[in-house]
Amino acid sequence: MTLRILHLLDHSLPLHSGYVFRTLSILKEQRKLGWETYQLTSPKQGHASTELESFDGWEFYRTPPSEGVLGQLPVLRELQLMRAVELRLEELAVRLSPHVIHAHSPVLNGLPATWVGRRLGIPVVYEMRASWEDAAVDHGTTTEGSLRYRLSRWLETQALRRANQVTTICEGLRGDIIARGISPAKITVIPNAVDVNTFEYDVPPDEALRSELGLGGATVLGFAGSFYGYEGLDLVVAAMPRLLNAFPDIRALFVGGGPQESALKAQVASLGLDDRVIFTGRVPHSEVHRYYNLIDVLVYARKSMRLTDLVTPLKPLEAMAQGRLLVASDVGGHRELIQHGHTGLLFEAGNVEALARSITEMLTHRDEWERMKRAGRSFVESERNWTNSAARYREVYSRLLPAEQQGLLGLAGAV
Repeated sequence: MTLRILHLLDHSLPLHSGYVFRTLSILKEQRKLGWETYQLTSPKQGHASTELESFDGWEFYRTPPSEGVLGQLPVLRELQLMRAVELRLEELAVRLSPHVIHAHSPVLNGLPATWVGRRLGIPVVYEMRASWEDAAVDHGTTTEGSLRYRLSRWLETQALRRANQVTTICEGLRGDIIARGISPAKITVIPNAVDVNTFEYDVPPDEALRSELGLGGATVLGFAGSFYGYEGLDLVVAAMPRLLNAFPDIRALFVGGGPQESALKAQVASLGLDDRVIFTGRVPHSEVHRYYNLIDVLVYARKSMRLTDLVTPLKPLEAMAQGRLLVASDVGGHRELIQHGHTGLLFEAGNVEALARSITEMLTHRDEWERMKRAGRSFVESERNWTNSAARYREVYSRLLPAEQQGLLGLAGAV
């Protein structure tokens, strides 16, 4: 017999997101340990052709999207969604008999998991990757302090209290969970990490792609990801005129797209920077590394807010794994990952002048580049690799299993 874990997810493949990539990394490592995993997605995945879909060798059970008038109304929509998740999860749990239900953010998964777990006598882990109320603020569906915000926070806290064990992705969120009255002994940090074997170190740029984008002979600043307001890409654009005075050959390369794309393009046009800031649009995930390799300095200018101060992003770790240079704002999520002067440079969040100074410092000390690149790669190899991170689940699950099932963990570890 092997340990059976039923993972409840917001969304999965074939969608691509940081959420999906973290999930796949966890599943891969748990399978390596010999554990049996099942994956169920919420109605937010969208319509599916069958109850069980396969992508890239992974199978995902689906929950049909909620239909009807209630699904169009705030609050009632979320209640209907949680009810759909609850019914589907219970159906699968009865069929699959998992030893553990492992629900991943948001709370719309966490609460139904605790309801089903209590009814069926199955222990529940709730993995809080971000707080629901802060995600709602970020996406513009509520404002901090509003009634909707307070209700969202209350629901998140209820899920944390009801779960048998809680995991989260960083120390910032751990502190927030403790502040809600949750016992520290119940919380385990499973930090974001990378599979370093999938990232090649300091690969030379693709000259054909460089030429195609008009970057020949340029020093390139860059960002790859979704263009949300909190990413601070407008600050990077605002710093460009200052930087061009000192470095006439500098260019900014923005890879991706998102809600702020139109505003950023308008800002670029208003500053007369159309030939200095290049937008590639969204590119296939399998091609992103080619664009990374064109960038001399990756800039992560996140603005200070609860979300960015509490949550650690994945992208700086991926950049370090590839031997890229980093300049980042000093929000809490970055401070957990980047050691100033050793693995990158930090600047005061929201300060365009400070951003320009840090980039200038990086560009004028090229003799430090190789040391900094190697330090970043060493950090992810030794501390932020998925094998080490995912191994922490063994301790989490061991707290949930009765004595007669503890052998499932020991047997798995020997596989």
